[in-house]
Amino acid sequence: MKYVVLLVVLASLSAIVYGFTIQEENVVLADKCIGFGTVGLFLLAMPLFLLSVSKGKKMKDYMLTEENILKMQSKTKEKSKKQ
Repeated sequence: MKYVVLLVVLASLSAIVYGFTIQEENVVLADKCIGFGTVGLFLLAMPLFLLSVSKGKKMKDYMLTEENILKMQSKTKEKSKKQ
């Protein structure tokens, strides 16, 4: 998965750079290349990266629930007592 994300990022960045280099000669094709590169980065590469990084992690640990709020409060109280 890591290599797929890297491939999509490199392809998207190269499309954006290519679009900016041909912008003076062919404006329509340049705008399409820049647009497809941007779409590739934000609609393909970013979700794939987030899926690969968050694999195996519990989403409950990152949600703001009452249990997690109580844990955070107890940790701050412990820190204040140590100082």
